[in-house]
Amino acid sequence: MASEPQRIRDGTSIEDEAIPLEDRRMLILYGSETGNSQDLAEDLGRLAERLHFQVLVGEMNDVELTTLLQYPLTIFVISTTGQGELPKNTLRFWKSLLRKRLPPDCLQSLNFTTFGLGDSSYSKYNWAAKKLHKRLSQLGATEFFPRGEADERHEDGIDGTFLPWSLSLHSHLLQEYPLPQGLSPIPSDVQLSPKFTIELAPTMDSPDKPMSDRDKPQDEVAGIADPTSSTSLPGTDVTSQSHQQIHQEQVLDRTAALFSHVDTPHPRGMELALRSERMSPYSDTYAARLSEHTASLIQGGIDTLDRPNVLRDDPEKYSLEVSASAKEVAPPPDLLPIPDAWLAVVHDNHRVTPNTHWQDVRLITLGVQPRASIGPTEKKDYFAYLPGDTVVLYPKNFPADVQALIDLMGWQDVADIPLEHHGKQNQGLYSRPRNCFPLSNSTLRQLLLNNYDINAIPKRIFFHDIAFYTVDSMHRERLREFANPGHSDEFYDYTSRPRRSILEVLHDFPSVKIPYQHVPSIFPTIRGREYSIASGGKLIKSRENVECARVELLVALVKYKTVLRKTRQGLCSRYVESLSPGTNIMISHRQRDSLNPGLHHKPLLAIAPGTGIAPVRAYLWDRLQESPAGPVAVFFGGRNRKADFYFENEWAELQAKVFTAFSRDQKEKIYVQDRIREQAPLVCQYIERGAIICICGSSGKMPEAVRLALYDAMVAGQLVPDREAAKAWLSTKNLIWEEVW
Repeated sequence: MASEPQRIRDGTSIEDEAIPLEDRRMLILYGSETGNSQDLAEDLGRLAERLHFQVLVGEMNDVELTTLLQYPLTIFVISTTGQGELPKNTLRFWKSLLRKRLPPDCLQSLNFTTFGLGDSSYSKYNWAAKKLHKRLSQLGATEFFPRGEADERHEDGIDGTFLPWSLSLHSHLLQEYPLPQGLSPIPSDVQLSPKFTIELAPTMDSPDKPMSDRDKPQDEVAGIADPTSSTSLPGTDVTSQSHQQIHQEQVLDRTAALFSHVDTPHPRGMELALRSERMSPYSDTYAARLSEHTASLIQGGIDTLDRPNVLRDDPEKYSLEVSASAKEVAPPPDLLPIPDAWLAVVHDNHRVTPNTHWQDVRLITLGVQPRASIGPTEKKDYFAYLPGDTVVLYPKNFPADVQALIDLMGWQDVADIPLEHHGKQNQGLYSRPRNCFPLSNSTLRQLLLNNYDINAIPKRIFFHDIAFYTVDSMHRERLREFANPGHSDEFYDYTSRPRRSILEVLHDFPSVKIPYQHVPSIFPTIRGREYSIASGGKLIKSRENVECARVELLVALVKYKTVLRKTRQGLCSRYVESLSPGTNIMISHRQRDSLNPGLHHKPLLAIAPGTGIAPVRAYLWDRLQESPAGPVAVFFGGRNRKADFYFENEWAELQAKVFTAFSRDQKEKIYVQDRIREQAPLVCQYIERGAIICICGSSGKMPEAVRLALYDAMVAGQLVPDREAAKAWLSTKNLIWEEVW
């Protein structure tokens, strides 16, 4: 929970005297698949904490119904997944709400509001929030503030709805729950205490007193006081004289390598430092931006460097290929202790698109090994899945990036010492951030490699938080401008448009020196990425080991260039590309909407552009196991037949009629919806026979465009008189399986 409220003087400083506000408590619960709901819940937690509420933020599954009655106010932030379903981390809580024995007024003392996250490209938009709101009301709960709903398709994304809603909530709380006289909200330029920290792990020979100067921020060592810290940070409990000497030599060597041309008495140390610099993907800009005052010497300020460039000079600058000599060292194959995860071996990882093609698409084959079942017996638990299920891969950062951050922050002396997480006093639920699964006795380097995302595109709160860790007034002002919702255009132009990463931001603002203890509160955790399983039927059996399950994934790697002339690659794409056969990884299994095997006799009408063909392929291989299976028509879309026609050699065996739409193979672009309209008689024949309709692929405009094409085909085929009648027909007579992302 939050610390005791503190009295504000002159709007800037805080007294130690606490004011008792026992009834000023708030519970904020979230349900999230990708982490967006969690981020918003934590934003609301900070909002409430600045209004002196004692706040507890947690997953819905981590609380009991009785917990709701212990808080005067509760906020639910929940996303919708699949076909109007609740996220996995809410299902236990939701089941408890549906118990038949619950009295209809059991939650009458609960005052709540909800904020939903959804995607309007789905037919059941924001259903999870609506279902939750309805059930809470049925049990007697009272809404204390009008609920909000965010659409990921909004031109400003989730922020387009969340920011105005949260500002209105802030005003409502101030008005309806006023602060005692003499107590003001904590201003935004006062730093809240971190929810989580990492501290040196205790050892048998740890001294009580830290070594002098070892753990002070770099500015403090240089004689500059750190204004962001009122007390000294915990010391590094290492007494080894040799370790201290090596560290001092490395600091001297690195300084000599960067700032002088004289000989060094320790050439090996200098070579290691230089090699580290060369390995950094940012070595071409680091030295130029090393000085805190570099930006001030550039006319127009720091943002001048970030204006869009028109790339018209050298075509080689746009190449995404990496030379063999520039291949980077892959992340270490440490197996993280992820709950309910499975051990998988990478059997194959090959590119299915030509090397000359703009997009690298991989077919990855995994062998998932059995695990010991829970219980007293020694039975094995075998991996099994159905079409529509997904596998979660857990990416890692690359050693060169981690070393670059360690060097930038001055964490060299603690990078390889065991650390442990600590939760904020009275936090109650967690001792470390959710979905953070560190190795036992993880060092800072291991945490940065395995657990904290240093290459994510930063959110506004990141800029707000790191502004407290700089002594450069110009940098602090600029960071707070990016954190200000009123400067959304500048924030977007600096972050989302060029896809600038957290690590790059820290290179742009080298005066920022984050205490290593605050890493869990500043950096987001690395979250797993879901991929639809592309295998089914006879492909499930592993050729290498009869006890292992075979899993195939069709993964399009995210790799492109931005206006900054830098190659961007998604964290998981970069990790997937590095996986070589024989590598052991941990994966999770997510059960999704699947089609009942009893429906295999029905006709199937599948629409699947791009890698959306993966779950369709899995289902078709599964259907071959049943006899007789209904007829299949597949509408597949891509850019070029020669490059993008995935699984082309399998369709005959899968007994499917395939209608292709390759948009770039002719002068006028053709899409799957055009083929659907062209094949109106066939589409009507399938629909009239009760066909299952599968729509799989990227979300956004595609699902709606496909639905409109189906309506038009039904009208053209004289099955219905108009689009409204077609919509009503499909909603009542045909099963629609939608898997979009």
